[in-house]
Amino acid sequence: MPESKNYHGTYAYKTDIGRVRKTNEDRAIILMNSDNEVFLAVSDGMGGSEKGDVASKLTIDLLKAAFKKKRKHRYLFSDKNWITRTCKNINKKIYSMAEKMRKAEKKSEKISMGCTLVAVLITGERMMIANIGDSRAYMLKDGELKQLTTDQTYVEYLLKTGRISEEGAKTHPDRHILTNALGVYNSLSLSITDKPYHGESILLCSDGLYNNLDSKEIANILLTDERTDQKVVSLISIANHAGGSDNIGIALWECIAND
Repeated sequence: MPESKNYHGTYAYKTDIGRVRKTNEDRAIILMNSDNEVFLAVSDGMGGSEKGDVASKLTIDLLKAAFKKKRKHRYLFSDKNWITRTCKNINKKIYSMAEKMRKAEKKSEKISMGCTLVAVLITGERMMIANIGDSRAYMLKDGELKQLTTDQTYVEYLLKTGRISEEGAKTHPDRHILTNALGVYNSLSLSITDKPYHGESILLCSDGLYNNLDSKEIANILLTDERTDQKVVSLISIANHAGGSDNIGIALWECIAND
């Protein structure tokens, strides 16, 4: 059996407040370890919640800490188990923090503190994709941008059940309503998919990007000869020029070689 390839590449991540919001609730990160694993994540604090920025920052901080320890436990857990355990732990910590804040502030109603999360773990020729909410993962393959995740939103449910069209979904008044998020409930529903990886570019982003740029516009920027970090800057700049209606969070990985 041939050995699995290890891929090497360049990466960049960045968030931006946009042109409308007063607070930047998006967070992003890309990490690598000595096992040549690449981990990307984007989290978007829920705009309607009181502490969305706290939830997204805590999520990224806990992901960093978990990934740092991952190599030590690589023989105990599969990648899928690691992501599942990590996300469930983050969910409990956000939920617990919200409860402590509620009690400290002597509020009768639950403090709403939640965020989305999209994360990709690349290990050799496999990648694991975790999705909670409406932040997305894309793959650039053969010049086209392919969406790897399914939005966990009320409008996506309406689309799946044939109650609205794709065009109608773009302007639906409830298009921002999530059906799943980190930290909102004590238990977590987590979508994880395992896919082959063969050196494609991987883009993670919050809805602040894809609501302002369509897939073709994003692909056109990724296909330029700009450096990876400049592509991220260009995506944010053009999204802001198109309206900048929300915070923008991006993590971009581009493969340049394998061994």
